[in-house]
Amino acid sequence: MSVSVSVVVAVHNEEGATPQVVQELKSVFDAGVGAGNYELVFVDDKSTDKTPQVLEGLKASVPELRVIRHENNVGKSGGVFTGVLYARGDIVAMMDGDGQNPASDVLNVAQILLRAAPNVGLVAGERRRRQDTASKKWASRWANGIRKSLLKDGSNDTGCGIKAIRRDLFLRLPYFDNMHRYIPALVNREGYDTLFEPVEDRLRTTGSSKYTNWGRLKNALTDLPGVMWLNSRRRLPGRTTEV
Repeated sequence: MSVSVSVVVAVHNEEGATPQVVQELKSVFDAGVGAGNYELVFVDDKSTDKTPQVLEGLKASVPELRVIRHENNVGKSGGVFTGVLYARGDIVAMMDGDGQNPASDVLNVAQILLRAAPNVGLVAGERRRRQDTASKKWASRWANGIRKSLLKDGSNDTGCGIKAIRRDLFLRLPYFDNMHRYIPALVNREGYDTLFEPVEDRLRTTGSSKYTNWGRLKNALTDLPGVMWLNSRRRLPGRTTEV
């Protein structure tokens, strides 16, 4: 089956949010893209609650829904990577599975990329009004400021889950745990441009965050030097032709 957009959502213990996320996506994409022109690829990252059963139950009423299950828990980046591997669309739209990302914003970034010039590889959301604690906002601003100054990726909010990327481009990016926070820099590394689009952020009404401020800081201190090294070692061949 050929589709224009694959929506990839990695979930772990989100049984409360999953029905709302799936139904909202279906409603928005049915109206905006058309039934049969998109798919919803949900990757269950070895949830220990009823998320797998909830997803299985939704398939009967949502034919666009595909459910992929991990044998082992590997985190958000691993879930996204699996989803992109299974995706059939040339454009992959990503979002978080906790209900904080409006489906209308996910559709918007996908449509922008569908219309964009070939040199645009990514459309990344940037949250206008984050619904987080003051400490979480402060930690995010601090980490984003350091990353942006060192990587020159132009992104003010790499933690935003809403993104649309060309599938073939994503599969060329170097994979590592927590790479989702560095996608704009890695896209630039491949010679593509990134567009940034303001999106909304809603309050989480069910479940709990899988990350802590300390965990994010630890990952940033570990990953940032590695991404800087990757960027320094990339040599682009420019336009290629077969003779």
